[in-house]
Amino acid sequence: MSDTATTPTNATFDQFGLHADILKAIAEQGYTTPTPIQAEAIPVVLGGRDVMGAAQTGTGKTAGFSLPIIQRLLPLASTSASPARHPVRALILTPTRELADQVAANVQAYAKHTSLRSAVVFGGVDMNPQSAELRRGVEILIATPGRLLDHVQQKTANLGQVQILVLDEADRMLDMGFLPDLQRILNLLPAERQTLLFSATFSPEIKKLASTYLRNPQTIEVARSNSTATNVTQIVYEVAEGDKTGAVVKLIRDRGLKQVIVFCNSKIGASRLARQLERDGVVATAIHGDRTQSERMQALDAFKRGEIEALVATDVAARGLDIAELPAVINFDLPFNAEDYVHRIGRTGRAGASGDALSLFSPNERKQLADIEKLIKRPLDVQRLTVDTPVRHHHDERAAPRRERDDRGGSRRRTTGAHERPHGTHHRQQPVDDFFLKPYEPSPSAVSAAAKRDEAPAAPQKPASKQPLAALLGGFGMPRKTTPSN
Repeated sequence: MSDTATTPTNATFDQFGLHADILKAIAEQGYTTPTPIQAEAIPVVLGGRDVMGAAQTGTGKTAGFSLPIIQRLLPLASTSASPARHPVRALILTPTRELADQVAANVQAYAKHTSLRSAVVFGGVDMNPQSAELRRGVEILIATPGRLLDHVQQKTANLGQVQILVLDEADRMLDMGFLPDLQRILNLLPAERQTLLFSATFSPEIKKLASTYLRNPQTIEVARSNSTATNVTQIVYEVAEGDKTGAVVKLIRDRGLKQVIVFCNSKIGASRLARQLERDGVVATAIHGDRTQSERMQALDAFKRGEIEALVATDVAARGLDIAELPAVINFDLPFNAEDYVHRIGRTGRAGASGDALSLFSPNERKQLADIEKLIKRPLDVQRLTVDTPVRHHHDERAAPRRERDDRGGSRRRTTGAHERPHGTHHRQQPVDDFFLKPYEPSPSAVSAAAKRDEAPAAPQKPASKQPLAALLGGFGMPRKTTPSN
């Protein structure tokens, strides 16, 4: 049975009893007053109780659990160089590499003035540096489930002394099929531990998971479950499917957006859209699961530096991306899972800032739109958007097919299907030699050679040999005397 916390009023970080070293790090980060989720979660986590925390993305959930974790582990901190004095005492699991890297950066910043060690492990990169860091000993480990199990199998990570477990964005982990990995990890942890579950949404599957692994958790909800931030303006533009790319360019140019995340439903669609935006003069790159980890991190760093205008992403980037003052996000495709809409638009309007969530809606996406409105319990403002100029890339990509290197490192012939053709346009294909359309006709030389064969006298055929019947039955007796025919 769980109960719900009440929101404290006029709370400050000094009132939580945090160590001076932690308060110093908080001040260096520019934090002045805690957010609602932080004000409610920090005292409960400090008390050692299990927590189910629900809050909109961008409201400071990471500090809400990491600050009290650091406080609780401080009495066990050691300056010894021995790895035995630095076992894994807190484990934070995240669904994506980007989110794991961001949480690790925050934990490192909060614990910079303490003796606590932290490390992050995720897939897509070499395991050897991670293994070396784990062997030196860390108290706080941030990990994705798959790579953590790799380290457990290699015996470079020991989870036998974990006191605090955090499942960050657990619903996304279930969506990505991590439930078997989560169960294996949870079975490796001590039964006596504190478990914290934080997410922007609580699905029935998450509640079932919490009832299995959390003990009398306290539910903390600073906003209505599955709601969106009030400081984010949400607009849905109805456009034809073939005009979506032109609509993205129009929105970027008309609104003067220098930084925007554009969400697609597929990895192929994200790569294609990034190329099309480049052709239309928008500096863009794609980030999705088929890109290597180094490519994803390079693209994200370039976007944060302002070198890229449009970061085209799949839902791998819907959670964990913390871009300061991101003005807008664009949904090129409405997500199939309505909860992903909440996480996508949570990339803008973070930490109290305002932002715009712009979505493109074609007639074949009515079901997705209805599911989103049902989830957030409010109708969305649907407006018509007219794209005046045709999109140039539809002609260019057909007129000049070329071989490109795909995201997996191989090469492929770039083709364009008929389903990508803009409405109302007719593409003239390259001329084809009529020779290849005619039925087969033998050449004159072949005809003359065949005629000569027909005119030549037939060669005498060798008479068929007559074998005695006994030979056919496997025996060879005396040849039978033949008698002349009458």
